Amino acid sequence: MNKQKLEIKRHSLAHILAVAVLEMFPEAKFGVGPNIENGFYYDFDLPRTLIPEDLQILEKKMKEIIKKNLQFEKQVIDHDKAIELYKKAGQNYKVEILNDEATDKEISLYKTGDFVDLCKGPHIDSTGEIDFTSFKLTKIAGAYWRGDEKNKMLQRIYGIAFNNKKELKEYLKLVEEAEKRDHRKLGKELDLFCFSDLVGPGLPLFAPKGVVIIDELKKHIEKVCAGYGFQKVMTPHLAKIDLYKISGHAEKFSKELFHVSSEQKHDFVMKPVQCPHQTQIYASKQRSYRDLPIRYMESEKQYRAEKSGEVGGLNRVYAITVEDGHSFCRVEQVKKEVKNMVNIIKDFYSALGLWENHWISLSVRDYDHPEKYIGDSQDWDKCEKMLEDVAKEMKLDVKKVEGEAALYGPKLDFMFRDSLGKEIQIPTVQLDFATPKRFNLVYINEEGKEEFVVMVHRAILGSYERFLALLIEHFAGAFPLWLSPVQVKILPVSSENHITYAQKVSSLLLENNIRTEINDNNESIGKKIRDAEKQKIPYMLVVGEKEEKSNSVAVRSRGSRDIKTVEIEKFIEKIRKEIEEKDHSVDK
Repeated sequence: MNKQKLEIKRHSLAHILAVAVLEMFPEAKFGVGPNIENGFYYDFDLPRTLIPEDLQILEKKMKEIIKKNLQFEKQVIDHDKAIELYKKAGQNYKVEILNDEATDKEISLYKTGDFVDLCKGPHIDSTGEIDFTSFKLTKIAGAYWRGDEKNKMLQRIYGIAFNNKKELKEYLKLVEEAEKRDHRKLGKELDLFCFSDLVGPGLPLFAPKGVVIIDELKKHIEKVCAGYGFQKVMTPHLAKIDLYKISGHAEKFSKELFHVSSEQKHDFVMKPVQCPHQTQIYASKQRSYRDLPIRYMESEKQYRAEKSGEVGGLNRVYAITVEDGHSFCRVEQVKKEVKNMVNIIKDFYSALGLWENHWISLSVRDYDHPEKYIGDSQDWDKCEKMLEDVAKEMKLDVKKVEGEAALYGPKLDFMFRDSLGKEIQIPTVQLDFATPKRFNLVYINEEGKEEFVVMVHRAILGSYERFLALLIEHFAGAFPLWLSPVQVKILPVSSENHITYAQKVSSLLLENNIRTEINDNNESIGKKIRDAEKQKIPYMLVVGEKEEKSNSVAVRSRGSRDIKTVEIEKFIEKIRKEIEEKDHSVDK
């Protein structure tokens, strides 16, 4: 079954779910029921709150409806008759939808058994076409009508559906694996981050081990970028709103700005983005063409007042630590700057084993709605052409996607697949002719005249919060050696008799900048190994009388049962090389 047919099947299953709900709750009121990625959902206003056991009942009813081979009968009536039909049935949500439609439109309905839904279709011909072993109802959730918190909360029933039972089972296995890898679960187990009701939701607190990972990422990205001429800057967390009015972000993020005031009549907003601040460093002095390009990088907090219902884990937070960079350059330097940034992204993601499986979106304007963007159309034409040229010259795997450009310019968005096959977009390179004109960012050219610079925006890992969530789930908490908060765990056979040698080994490792801990609990060596495995430590060193006499360690690697005795100096040499090479393998 091709993708389009599968989407039609999923949409049809949403209607079959509604038929089942109508049988169970004749007084039910119906919202909407679309197909979505991997399945479908339907929103209901019901006389009681659903419980998980209801899903089994409804799923059984759906299978009975499928066996009846009911037809999907399309009907077309005029707008007023449709409103009259749904008013009579007491279906106020459908009436509301119809009131938003043009009154001269013909309305299409689909009848399945006793259920008549307002729907454009298409649908399968009859319920019997569906393999009833190929779908499953998965969960119940609350959903505000039309996504508006001011409206009533309906009950949303989700389902998944595939071509056959085999595909369904494969997907359920993937979901089970994803639950094991959930960054919220592993983040707590590995003591990486936490949340506090007193601090507030959406404001993660990073424990020492979480900070180790963030610091290692920061050091690596700063080292890579410094090799391409980027210099670190630091900007404040707030500013006058005038800054964002000029940049256009005050309007774009009008509902997401945090406003800060004081008794001394201060009036600021927390920064939603970094770039306007960095423009002011550039604008602080006169620039010559000889100075360009000027490249700034910064890892700082920015803030977005996300909807409370959308905040969760590290993927959606209020305080975002963003790794951000900008190049201020001449038009003729733009292509080289973009190529440099693409190479930075390649270097960084190669160290994590993600580069091998990617594609790139050339994100351009929505040509039918130019009002969504700032800047001149001629500048946009130039920017889009430059990115297309770079993609061709670097032989990048690019697909042109309309309507995905940034507020101020087109961009290259790098799309990766994680270990579960989930597509993610984090790194981006964006061209911007508009912002320099808004802030009058100029340089003196060879003829002594002022000329506008071009800004090239780049984010390599995006926000550290979201990137950490990605890494936790991608590696299932078993981080590459160079990122592991604890790289080596020393396990004395006897905490009483061998602790002195364990401490000696620890000192040697720490002197070589290898992150080390000793498990000196009075437990069996088997228990100590199991605890280290649970914490996903890359290397465990068992030390006892034999190892002390030979100045060696018994090495056990994560995921392996083999133990090899190695001289301590050789082990240090081996592990330092692995750290320096940033080997991204999980199990050694």
